[in-house]
Parts: sequence; C-alpha cells; structure tokens
Amino acid sequence: MSKPEFFATPGYGETMLAARRYSQAVRIGDRVEISGQGGWDEDLNFPEVLEDEIVQAFENVERTLNTAGATWRDVIAVNSYHIPESAEEVGEATTRIMVEQFRKHMGDRAPIWTELGVAALGAPKMRVEIQVTAIVEGDH
Repeated sequence: MSKPEFFATPGYGETMLAARRYSQAVRIGDRVEISGQGGWDEDLNFPEVLEDEIVQAFENVERTLNTAGATWRDVIAVNSYHIPESAEEVGEATTRIMVEQFRKHMGDRAPIWTELGVAALGAPKMRVEIQVTAIVEGDH
C-alpha cells in the first residue's frame, strides 16, 4: 500500500493549513480525496450571487485536484453540501447550476453524486461546499 501524500492548494490552502491545521487533499496511490471546497476567493471572500459561488467552488475543486495530480475527468464521486432554498429541498436553481458545472467540467463522465441540504457550513456567508473522490487514470 502506498503512503498517504498530503497537499495544500497554493494560496488559500496554505493559509488553511497554517491557521486550521488541515490539508486540502490526500493521495494514496491512484486515489485522491479532497476536503470540501467552497466558492471562496484567495482572501476567503464569497460572491454575492449563488451561481458565481458554485462556479468558483468548481474552480477551487479543480485547483485542489490539480495540486494532487488529478482532474475533474478523474472524479468518481461527489458530495455537495448546500444551504437549502427551503425546508423541503436544496433548490432547483442550485441543482441546475451544479448539473451545468458537471457537464462543463466532466463532459460525458457521470460520477456518483450525493446532494445534501445542511443548516450551516464552515463560514458565515458560505452556501456550497463540494467534496470529491478521484481515481487517477494514466499520467497527467
């Protein structure tokens, strides 16, 4: 069995490693797991518009995967956590934007996906967090 290698995404990941003592990704052999990525910028600020936040979260997932030698095309599982639009559902707009981003980043690949509504996330203005598992196929 390969030894785990831990990674901090350049910029905000290094900040979080120093401040909160956690890594953004771990790679064991061809398997990559990442911690939940939000739609923050380098200064950990969040966009006002939900769509912009989700799009940025997908970009942050990509940056973190790349740091560990993976891409969205290697993703096999997605867990997404959302502040719901109502007590009954995560929300049509949230789900639509997520699906649009899946198509943009993964093309024909369709990983397993669990979409959960939660009461709170790790920062006050945070509305989405995306955690993925990837199996790296071939060289990147």
